[in-house]
Amino acid sequence: MASDHNKPQGDSEESFFLPDLCERQSVFLLVLVAELLSIVFVLIAQGLWPFDWQALGLVSLFVQWVALSSAGLLCRMRPFLQRMAPERAVVISYLLIPLNTWLVSVVSLALLSADSRSLTSLLLAEEVLRNVAVAAILGGLVIRYFYLQAMLIARRQSELLHRIQALQSRIRPHFLFNSMNIIASLIETDPRQAETVVEDLSALFRASLNHVGNQVPLTEEITLCERYLNIEKLRLGNRLQVHWEVRSVPPDVKIPLLTLQPLLENAILHGIQPLQKGGIVEIIATYSHGIFELKITNPFVAGAAMGVERGNRMALDNTRNRLVALYGERAKLTGYAEGNRYITRLSYPFQIEQPSGKANKTTTKRSVAP
Repeated sequence: MASDHNKPQGDSEESFFLPDLCERQSVFLLVLVAELLSIVFVLIAQGLWPFDWQALGLVSLFVQWVALSSAGLLCRMRPFLQRMAPERAVVISYLLIPLNTWLVSVVSLALLSADSRSLTSLLLAEEVLRNVAVAAILGGLVIRYFYLQAMLIARRQSELLHRIQALQSRIRPHFLFNSMNIIASLIETDPRQAETVVEDLSALFRASLNHVGNQVPLTEEITLCERYLNIEKLRLGNRLQVHWEVRSVPPDVKIPLLTLQPLLENAILHGIQPLQKGGIVEIIATYSHGIFELKITNPFVAGAAMGVERGNRMALDNTRNRLVALYGERAKLTGYAEGNRYITRLSYPFQIEQPSGKANKTTTKRSVAP
């Protein structure tokens, strides 16, 4: 079985084309770009040598004033623009920049002009109209860049969701067939047990159809895995033993739904099932310095190394692709043989914003028997 970040924000917040220009990083980049534009304007107007530092000061003051005031207006209007149709929000965002430049230019010209001018001459002055034209061109380029970037991100997110959904929908047919055979064999001999298997199987399928990328607490994922193990217990009997160990994992730590289950299924299929006497599957969960890690070990049969390696590799590749799609390149999933054990390690960053309660420091041992 395959499976399912945790932003609680709405989709409109994530897909809106206009970034939050009130963030410190955005303000820093805006000031830097505005200063570089000021240098370009001075170089075009005054030349390189001798460089006119006084002109740079005046131009910088004006450009920074226009840039920061426009960004401030867009930032304050962002919640209002988000409620509009995208096309209207783009037009209003674009028009705001030259209109604000017009206002700043008129005020600047009125303050710096030696002679008194009428309001009409100030509004239609050549310097003012030139600044408005430059702002309209540059503002159009910036808004267009934001819009295309938002479209690209939305497209990538759509492709990402389809990719995760494709991985999530890969339910192994052999597990379904085995489960149905178990149910059929129990209907006459133990109807209550057959009903329990149906409930466990339906819970697994319900989870596989859950929201793509949904994260759940580790305890919920473990409970789901125990339902899966209840079914495998009926098939393998005392050949299957499972040892759980959860070390210092805060309750706030979450895991993508049905991430552990396919790794357990892989460990049982390739590590326990080929052995006549079965063996032990160990699962160790830890959390340290913002990194959550899972370690799954199962028996490794050297004589059947080719089949085990190939099966492990397919399961690891599917889960790894899903984790990378959700968490980026910092998510790691590796599998390797060490002696007579096969070890699977999974880790990804998970920052806890508000740690709640004490960490879980429990060790659960379990021997699965008929």
